[in-house]
Amino acid sequence: MNTTPATDTGGATSSAASTAAVDTVIIGAGQAGLALGYYLAQQHRDFVILDAGTRVGDAWRTRWDSLRLFTPAKYDGLPGLHFPGDPLAFPTKDEQAAYLEDYASRFHLPVRPNTAVTRVSHAGQRFQVTAGAQRWTAANVVLATGSCHLPKTPSFAAELPSGVVQLHSHHYKSPAQLQPGPALVVGVGNSGAEIALETSRTHETWLAGKPSAEMPFRHGRTAARFVLPVVRFAGMHVLNTNTPVGRKVLPKLAGMGRPLIRTKTADLRAAGVHLATRASGVRDGEIVLDDGRRLPAANVIWCTGFTDDYPWLDIPALPADWRERQHRGIVDAQPGLYLLGKDLLFAAASETLPGVCRDAKYLAKQLAATWAPLTEPTAPAGLAA
Repeated sequence: MNTTPATDTGGATSSAASTAAVDTVIIGAGQAGLALGYYLAQQHRDFVILDAGTRVGDAWRTRWDSLRLFTPAKYDGLPGLHFPGDPLAFPTKDEQAAYLEDYASRFHLPVRPNTAVTRVSHAGQRFQVTAGAQRWTAANVVLATGSCHLPKTPSFAAELPSGVVQLHSHHYKSPAQLQPGPALVVGVGNSGAEIALETSRTHETWLAGKPSAEMPFRHGRTAARFVLPVVRFAGMHVLNTNTPVGRKVLPKLAGMGRPLIRTKTADLRAAGVHLATRASGVRDGEIVLDDGRRLPAANVIWCTGFTDDYPWLDIPALPADWRERQHRGIVDAQPGLYLLGKDLLFAAASETLPGVCRDAKYLAKQLAATWAPLTEPTAPAGLAA
């Protein structure tokens, strides 16, 4: 890689302007970007991983304080390094963040933190990736930013009085952020259910919406031992675009919310959470529900998901539905452009850690088929047995 000036790897910060030519730019240093980086390092490819966060793992580190993974530790590692500790435990978000940071350092992956991409364009045979004063040219660009980077709230949120505390789940940390008075959590996905359960311990809490479904088993160590392996197998090997049942079911899943996994509606009722219909607007400073009721909440937490968008992707020739027209992360409409770590990319489990690792390995093989080796492939330093 030809860089001016040189920049350290594995978490160093670049502060000066630079221009570089590389084979591949990976945008996002979460689990998807790091897993792909591992495989590219094995191939001795010339690549860089750009991330807007201050530290590797910040996408996990900055979520709410009590968050734990739904998958047990035995499924939470990346290629070449098992997740440490009890394999049936469910790691905290900070444990997962620390693991990712250690992973990037252990395998000397070329991560550039504090590097928010501002433009990706394509001219001739190469992409141009810009981040402030820095620029890279690359034959390939992999969008590995995940699905949780642009919080989405309904338009009527702006109609609430200024005295109401409003937080998106992306910015919620703990009930300490809330003011006295009732709390309304909008959206009954897993985030909404878990946050409502937590706020109910300190605030009268309402939860607006309806879950798409609930897992028919109790989440925990027993499930991690006997049930989740079956769920993992189905999500990886049955419900994918290579199987007839997967091709039939996956389009239906794309329009549905995910089922409640750890916190169920029975748990919410037992904790005193008031379950309500969907929030549909604001009238006289109060949230209006579908059934006509009004809720004068002092605090509103929007668990309403994220926008799947790349405002910095400046490639006008791409069709509007290019994300839906990809296959296993390969965007046919723009050779050299790839997706990784997205929901339902190839299988029902594509956004989970096991699915990300499988998709990263496949994508690395596809990229290898288009490149001539720079050197003889060797395993990256620090490879675990």
